[in-house]
Amino acid sequence: MFRTQEYEPRTLRNAHQIATVVNLTRTALMHTDAIARVSLLKTLADEEDVSILIREPGDRIVPFGNTGLENRLVQEMVERLGPGTLIASSVNDASGLWVGFEIERDSYWLQMDAERLQPLGGTAWLNWLGVTLALSLAGAAMVAGLINRPLQRLSFAASQVREGHFHTSSLDEDAATSEIREVNIGFNRMAERLAKIEQERALMLAGISHDLRTPLARLRLETELSVADLETRDLMAADIAQLDAIIDKFLDYARPEASDLGPVLLSGVISQSIAPWRQNPRLDITVDVAEDLMVKADAVELVRVLSNLLENARRYGQGPSDGVARVEIVARVHEGWVLLRVRDQGPGVPEEALKNLTQPFFRGDAARTAATGSGLGLAIVERSVQRMGGTFSVFNNSAGGLMALMKFRQAVAT
Repeated sequence: MFRTQEYEPRTLRNAHQIATVVNLTRTALMHTDAIARVSLLKTLADEEDVSILIREPGDRIVPFGNTGLENRLVQEMVERLGPGTLIASSVNDASGLWVGFEIERDSYWLQMDAERLQPLGGTAWLNWLGVTLALSLAGAAMVAGLINRPLQRLSFAASQVREGHFHTSSLDEDAATSEIREVNIGFNRMAERLAKIEQERALMLAGISHDLRTPLARLRLETELSVADLETRDLMAADIAQLDAIIDKFLDYARPEASDLGPVLLSGVISQSIAPWRQNPRLDITVDVAEDLMVKADAVELVRVLSNLLENARRYGQGPSDGVARVEIVARVHEGWVLLRVRDQGPGVPEEALKNLTQPFFRGDAARTAATGSGLGLAIVERSVQRMGGTFSVFNNSAGGLMALMKFRQAVAT
């Protein structure tokens, strides 16, 4: 495009201008007397950088025209100046653009700078480079758009699947390109399969929760009738009520609607969680929590979290001297967050096992394999805290023992 639209037309136009200069010079020399001719030659040399010299038969000439375009220039100038015209790039070892012509019986050389044939300056090159760059960027943007739009839709659909919205993540199965069409079809089938698995999981969870209601009701009735000790009966009834509340949460999980979080009195939840352990001589619990501190959570879920942590501390956090598990529960407020810390004073966990503690069915050391636990406690705690919009981490405390740190949004009582 540059050669046909810019370079050749400018070069030929310059050749025409040079031929015009030669014709005008020749005509001026033909119609001036000797005195005026000397003045004209001096003016041309000073102002136009054009020299007129006598052409001798013994001049050493280097013809002009090493390329196809230069040969075209020679032809154009010969056609405009006449058949006897000579075009040279060097005469008598003097380089330049030499045009040989005749005036009556005399032969002359017209010498001018060869740069006159250069068609482009720096600005023109920059303009062409700018146009080329703009076209390249426009083409690249168009291609990138064709590629990125399906990728953006795929990314959005993947985020919907990650959040559990399987039915809003459908992709276009009639895309223009076969590769994108195959990806979209495969993704839609995957989302449909995941939706079916989720429905079956929810149905199974709801069925198990529903079936547990009947034996729990019988246990409650038998407790009321057969347990004579009032305090023991109350504790057993509280345990059954907690199990019933957990079953309600299972049924909530099985429903498609998400449960709303609300302000929960943290001290009340902690009191409910530690109530079954108050008479246990092997577990010593101290609490440092403000009475009016509220968090944004679900009360039943938070009781479940704390109960799992206390059970974990009872099993694995006994002191080496007396075998008593001492647990500290501390809550502090920091920049709109409530930091809830549960710490035991046991031996802790090896550092290499810490990162796996929240994995299902993992237990921290070989000694725990003989325990009755399934390795699900901390995994349940982490996922429950995340569902309530908080964060959970567990690590060895520098003063000894294992520490669980949870963050919940602070709530204001309504």
